[in-house]
Amino acid sequence: MGIRFSKDVVPLTDLKVNPGRVVRHASEAHRPVLLTSRGRGVAVVQSVTDFEAAEDEREFLRAVVAGISDLEAGREVPLAEVKARLGLG
Repeated sequence: MGIRFSKDVVPLTDLKVNPGRVVRHASEAHRPVLLTSRGRGVAVVQSVTDFEAAEDEREFLRAVVAGISDLEAGREVPLAEVKARLGLG
C-alpha cells in the first residue's frame, strides 16, 4: 500500500498539536504518514508492526537476490551435500 497523499501527508505542526491522531492513523491505515515542513517531506511515521513486517520483507528479498546471484555465479551446493553437512541424512 502506498501513501495516499490526500490522507497520509501531514504538516509537522499537526503532529505537534495532536500526535496521537497521527500515530493512530498510521496504525489503523497500515500506511506510513509523511510529515512535512514548509512543503517538503522531513520524516515518516509508521506503526512498529508495519515497520517490522516491511523490514522482514526487505530482508527476505535481499536473501532471494543473493541466492539468485550465487546461482548465476555457479556458487551452488547439491542438496545431498547440504543435508550431509547439516546431519539430515
